[in-house]
Amino acid sequence: MIIVQIVLGGITRLTGSGLSITEWKPLVGVVPPLNELEWQQAFEKYQQIAQFKQLNAHFSVGDFKFIFFWEWFHRLWGRLLGVVFLVPFLIFLAKGMFTKNMIRPLLILFILGALQGFIGWIMVQSGLNDKDLYVSHIRLAIHFVAAMVLLVYTFWFALEVLFGGRTQASDSYLKNLTLIIVALVFVQLIYGAFMAGLKAGVFAPTWPDMNGKYIIDSPPEMTLLESFIYDPLTIHFIHRNLAYLIAILLVIWTQKAWQKRDNDFFNQVKWLPLILVLVQIVLGIYATLTSYKAIPQGWGVFEWNAQLHQLVAIFLLLSLTLGIFALKVRGQGT
Repeated sequence: MIIVQIVLGGITRLTGSGLSITEWKPLVGVVPPLNELEWQQAFEKYQQIAQFKQLNAHFSVGDFKFIFFWEWFHRLWGRLLGVVFLVPFLIFLAKGMFTKNMIRPLLILFILGALQGFIGWIMVQSGLNDKDLYVSHIRLAIHFVAAMVLLVYTFWFALEVLFGGRTQASDSYLKNLTLIIVALVFVQLIYGAFMAGLKAGVFAPTWPDMNGKYIIDSPPEMTLLESFIYDPLTIHFIHRNLAYLIAILLVIWTQKAWQKRDNDFFNQVKWLPLILVLVQIVLGIYATLTSYKAIPQGWGVFEWNAQLHQLVAIFLLLSLTLGIFALKVRGQGT
């Protein structure tokens, strides 16, 4: 459900739907407008922000309903996640089915999920004004990375429950190299969100060069730090080259992992990260080359590539998490 929620977030962004609901009503917001009067009232609230005035002034109520649906469904799925967690948690707790060391991680998981909803609203607020056409790319990155942290935390906890105490000290070299790669992947996720928030792909829709260059200059009106955060072309350059660095490190990681033969579980999963990062690079290149075909409030070849690019990033991160855990599994565990 968390993976589906992240995918829904991507669809919401790609269809330009994120600012369609201008209020945050955690409880009553589950019910969408039920008649034409309510739809008109919701539409009038959307008409007050810059995105409508400068980008979507041609919208009818029917157009508004399309973007409203994706944002509403994204929020609804988040609420369902809370219910799916909380109801079984209370039942299992009342029946004494949890061990003591399970309760605290589960409470942390619930807090992380609730916090994610709050971060999402803070992100949406950044676009509800008379100036900005989209949400802040920095808040978008925080929202996305927080979702990935929640996913990894859930996945790791599930692995701990599944394997119990059947763990031992891991291979220190591989573990440390994996942690370095995971850290770089999180930086890459941040820059991926920057790319999405600033529509940076369209600033250099060429490959392997970037508009005829391989090394780009920082904008003269920005400091180096500012260009790393706010300049679309610089962000695009960093995102591309981080991908190459991660791929090289994963080639080294796979070569070292291939020499490790004493752990059946690790042997089954050690090939996943390299395959996924290569698929991810291909999707990233294709998304870049088709970025000019983006369809506002629609869906086309670019949107498909961008969504698949995000989905494979999720699986890449999970495969690395699985790799770290698999290094701990004792001997012949599967």
